[in-house]
Amino acid sequence: MPSSVMPMITPPDRHPSSAAVSASGLRKSYGDKVVLDGIDLQIPAGTIFALLGPNGAGKTTAVKILSTLITADGGRAQVAGHDLSAAPQAVRAAIGVTGQFSAVDGLITGEENMLLMADLNHLSKQEGRRVTAELLARFDLAEAAKKPASTYSGGMKRRLDIAMTLVGSPRIIFLDEPTTGLDPRSRHNMWQIIRELVADGVTVFLTTQYLEEADQLADRIAVLNNGKIAAEGTAEELKRMIPGGHIRLRFTDPDAYRTAATALTGAARDDEALALQLPSNGTQRELRSVLDWLDSADIEADELTLHTPDLDDVFFALTATVPTQSKESAR
Repeated sequence: MPSSVMPMITPPDRHPSSAAVSASGLRKSYGDKVVLDGIDLQIPAGTIFALLGPNGAGKTTAVKILSTLITADGGRAQVAGHDLSAAPQAVRAAIGVTGQFSAVDGLITGEENMLLMADLNHLSKQEGRRVTAELLARFDLAEAAKKPASTYSGGMKRRLDIAMTLVGSPRIIFLDEPTTGLDPRSRHNMWQIIRELVADGVTVFLTTQYLEEADQLADRIAVLNNGKIAAEGTAEELKRMIPGGHIRLRFTDPDAYRTAATALTGAARDDEALALQLPSNGTQRELRSVLDWLDSADIEADELTLHTPDLDDVFFALTATVPTQSKESAR
């Protein structure tokens, strides 16, 4: 399904002062390559916002612009209430950034990495040691504090990376693909850390290629494709944009299958598999009506599976990529 026919889900109206990050018409090109083609963003304080998109879609470019690492070619933006072009130093004082590649220096210890960051944030030696000790404990790195960071696992380095970002007590954190390369356990640990940050009032701007990650964490999600925001909304709002939800009934008794197929005239038939597929929006009421009909007709389906579109379906539809085989949840 081409992205051009997808409706935009607009966020609810919010007073501008509630936005941690706002942008209007941001543009960026490199030569003839348009990377960002006039994107708009409105991210409320104390929330997690996820920016999804295929490789090269412009996710990292958006982060670099909003964190003052590069300048936009056009458009306006405010971060932490400060105009990006007029007050970049004030923006930098309010944010933290963790990029795709670790900023950890492997030649020195975890503690020394933290203390170096404290110096860069102009903390006194006493305050720097206090903050360092607190963050190393919070991120379960106290026991490894005196060891060279080169000996840390990927998950430990990622935790140290975020701990270093927090030394300056930023209220807005940009996490550019923070769990890339981590094993599933380390990824879930990182998710918990991100949730705790938001519980403390921090705003998180997250870019990721892991659709499950956005589904698990984000209050709002935007899909970036060909330099534009193809759609934005909550995970559930985005999923409802995509057709294809269905209930699948499979039978082992050919007579039961034929009876059901005759009665359920709107169902797609698979005579070889003795299966019927009914369009469904995935609601409990709709599922209950199918079960009630089976009971009233005294027909037993040997297997009932419900498929509702997930973020994979959303992503493939909006980025015009051929999807892999749909997932179904058995009942």
